[in-house]
Amino acid sequence: MPARNPVLKQQQVGEHVRRLREQARLSVRALAARTDFSPSFISQLENGQVSPSIHSMEKIANVLGVTLGAFFAAVGPGEGGLVLRRGDREPIPSSWSNAELESLGRHSPQRRLDPLLITLAPGGRSGKHPVAHRSEEFALVLKGRVHLRIGPDEHVLSAGDSVTLLGGELRLWVNEGRTPCQVLIVGLHLG
Repeated sequence: MPARNPVLKQQQVGEHVRRLREQARLSVRALAARTDFSPSFISQLENGQVSPSIHSMEKIANVLGVTLGAFFAAVGPGEGGLVLRRGDREPIPSSWSNAELESLGRHSPQRRLDPLLITLAPGGRSGKHPVAHRSEEFALVLKGRVHLRIGPDEHVLSAGDSVTLLGGELRLWVNEGRTPCQVLIVGLHLG
């Protein structure tokens, strides 16, 4: 298996954002305006110069018409069927979020579910502020303890706990512990 290079992955993410933006016939300024980011940030992202937070990537993917799972599946390996071996998953680091994202499925137009594995290091979080997703999501804590803010409420979830999040609900994942935690999130591709 080839060595994983975070800088190379940032460049792949940036190139994919550029491709999707161009397919959507959006300028850098238009994408920036729709996501509430600066044109400079979008340009730096497309050039592989920044490592965005999970929340930032969710906003961008949403505006570009893809789910976060579908976005990262398209950045990772795309050969073969829908089987994705553990060793073939390509983690996407988010240094700002102190997190790592892995798409657990291959991108396919026929696929309706987008499974995503999020590993939050101690102090990791999905973004600065809670964010609402368009679709319903199911989440299962696989490892560790994680704080989940849903609207004004905060829940501490441990390994084995699960939650169904409704579309439009504000949510924020935070690891306030001293060990990494992992959360499996399965969202519905609205495509």
